[in-house]
Amino acid sequence: MTFQEIIEGETPVLVDFSAEWCGPCKMMAPILKETAAAMGDSVKILKVDVDKNPAAAAHYQVQGVPTLILFKQGQTLWRQSGVVQAGQLIHILNSAIGK
Repeated sequence: MTFQEIIEGETPVLVDFSAEWCGPCKMMAPILKETAAAMGDSVKILKVDVDKNPAAAAHYQVQGVPTLILFKQGQTLWRQSGVVQAGQLIHILNSAIGK
């Protein structure tokens, strides 16, 4: 399944655009793990390394990392750059997907 097919699906997809050298990106790992546990199957979480996937980063105009973008059926529902705490992220996701 391609990236495009995944983000165009029925299930909302939170994409974490990050890089291995990025300190704040490393801070997002446990936050995303906690978020995934809280959200269950209602949201998919993908990590995209901007250094390995520069075309995807350019296509979505990712200027800095980490950048989080929430997609549903190919549409951007929400995006933010920088570290987002788990509680805030879970609230944003629940609001965006109508939970």
